[in-house]
Amino acid sequence: MAEFTAKDVMKLREQTGAGMMDCKKALVDADGDFDKAGELLRERGIAKAAKRASKIAAEGVVYALAAGKTGVLLEVNCESDFVAKGEKFRALVEKIAKQIADKKPADVEALLNSSMDGETVETYIQAQTGVIGEKISVRRFTVYETEGFVETYIHMGGTMGVMLDFTCEPTAEHKALAHEVALHTAFSKPAYLTAEEVPASVIEKEKVILTQEVINEGKPAAIAEKIVLGKIKKFYEDNCLLEQKFVKDDKVTVGQLIKQAGAAGSLKRYVFYVMGEGIEKKSEDLSEEVAKQVEAMKK
Repeated sequence: MAEFTAKDVMKLREQTGAGMMDCKKALVDADGDFDKAGELLRERGIAKAAKRASKIAAEGVVYALAAGKTGVLLEVNCESDFVAKGEKFRALVEKIAKQIADKKPADVEALLNSSMDGETVETYIQAQTGVIGEKISVRRFTVYETEGFVETYIHMGGTMGVMLDFTCEPTAEHKALAHEVALHTAFSKPAYLTAEEVPASVIEKEKVILTQEVINEGKPAAIAEKIVLGKIKKFYEDNCLLEQKFVKDDKVTVGQLIKQAGAAGSLKRYVFYVMGEGIEKKSEDLSEEVAKQVEAMKK
């Protein structure tokens, strides 16, 4: 076998953008032949995946999986809505969700480094990037291990997802209730579960803002504090899931609805993802994009 050095590995990495271990393996498999190693990386989809690293993956799906006592909510991004709706991308997302449910990794980094079918999840995604032709990125996930049951809801094919953890028994009535609360959560997007969860610093900041607002409205100082307390109560009603008016019946709160179903205190936690939220989408003039591609071909 031909000899190769660490400098060769670094050079191959710089030219292809592939990971160090992938470059080293390619050089080993190519018997030290640098050009052949580059071809192997392309064949494996790794070099192609690396070239897309600068692309912005702002499309994708939110996906939910409930398996026994484990629930997973996952967001995986790609570059276009067309790919997001494709079977290959959807199959990739489902496979990753099952990996999360099985391995229960602590974070995205641990997930990417976990072993799946004899390779790491990161290597699998790189290869699929080559097949699908777009940058693919696992953005975030949440795993729940429940004492009762997990309820999930996916809106509009993956534009948003909700996962709830109930500690009560999964009776038909409780499951129906959970579905209604999941729909409500998707609609209202609460910031907290209960009023007790709201940090004191948030409330203090809100009081300062509201006090100034009341003063600016010309209200007497003697009643300003009482008015602010009323506004704080409204803040809890707007931002805390159990304090919110139920979207289908504003005469009861979500907390009261759960209590009426004989499941008081059983909603332990919740999470929701809005697909692509906070990701800045890249906007380029078509002629500029074509010019860049032509220039890149000359290099």
